Amino acid sequence: MSALLPGIRVVELTTMITGSLAGMMLADLGAEVVKVENPEGGDPFRSFRGGLYSAHFCAYNRNKRSVALDLRAAEGKTALEALIAASDVLIVNFRPGVLERLGFGDGRLAELNPRLVACHISGFGADGPYAHRPAYDAVAQALSGMSSLFLDPEDPRIAGPTISDNVTGQYACYGILGALLARERTGQGRRVDVNMLDSTLAFMPDPFGYFTQMGLVSDPQLRTRTSQSYAFRCADGRLVTIHLSSQEKFWRQFVELIGLPEMLTDPLTATRNLRLENYEHIRHRAAAVFIERPLAAWLDALAETDLPFAPVYNVSEVLDDPQVRHLGSFADLEHPEMGTVKAIRRPVLFDGDRTDQPQKAPPMLGEHTQEVLAELGLGGDAADGPGAMSKSPG
Repeated sequence: MSALLPGIRVVELTTMITGSLAGMMLADLGAEVVKVENPEGGDPFRSFRGGLYSAHFCAYNRNKRSVALDLRAAEGKTALEALIAASDVLIVNFRPGVLERLGFGDGRLAELNPRLVACHISGFGADGPYAHRPAYDAVAQALSGMSSLFLDPEDPRIAGPTISDNVTGQYACYGILGALLARERTGQGRRVDVNMLDSTLAFMPDPFGYFTQMGLVSDPQLRTRTSQSYAFRCADGRLVTIHLSSQEKFWRQFVELIGLPEMLTDPLTATRNLRLENYEHIRHRAAAVFIERPLAAWLDALAETDLPFAPVYNVSEVLDDPQVRHLGSFADLEHPEMGTVKAIRRPVLFDGDRTDQPQKAPPMLGEHTQEVLAELGLGGDAADGPGAMSKSPG
């Protein structure tokens, strides 16, 4: 199959997750993505836990080329101007005002390329009282109210993966694709603005619906009570999750499975509303049953029902799950110098297929500088001077 975005050229002025993920998502659809990095170390994600090719960097930068440019130098700015003029999309996740100070404000971008889709990613928006504050995942989760859905106020501890960072990158890609489609109809470029605070709010509309329509302030258990989701410890210490949702048939199968049919008429659990109110009662009674048998026995028993269930894997176990293997969710990407990188394949299939997804390993710092500059007709001083590097330092 052919890629969906052939010939779409993207310039990334990004670090860490948000913009890098947006660029990688476009690259996974076949766009040509050039990541512009500082010659002095590149994207800070490169050096997490040492070196310049960390797992953190590799997770968000496959299918790209890396160009090392010093944007404080004339040569670097000239190269960036040429890149922008030859591209369809620019992705930036600098703080508001930084790009303008480098000489690439909206007016200059429009001069260089009136068809450019310029996506600006920030923590809190382009203006407002928090616009110039630094923002990271934990900050956006806290301000949006998301953290209140995870934290124990008596023993607060940040846990879990990045969420605000990732959903912001996804919304950025969504905005870019919309702007590209509009450009096909109008011929005009667009400015796309995405921020972490808005993105995190948009990612979790339910708790705001609960509050504005029902007067309910969500806590870490409101959704689990509402959805009747449970996790139980088995005799061997392993965990299993069961999600009963709202269907009565799931409740009936569940109480039969655990050998407590009297709960169908129990005045604490006879109706769905009662079960929402008495979630802890159900959890404790069922937990006393699950602890009697090992996980494998429960998985066999659950497989004979129509209940939604799954074992709670740690990350190392996910790759060997039969369904994950069947889907081909992971792929090995080979870099000629850095070796094999295990990557998660694009989760979107087109016509039942995703073999169109490029399979290029993340680049080394400045790996493609000379190649890209030559394509732009910027050889000689531009390729060899202080504003550009042809390979990663060290």
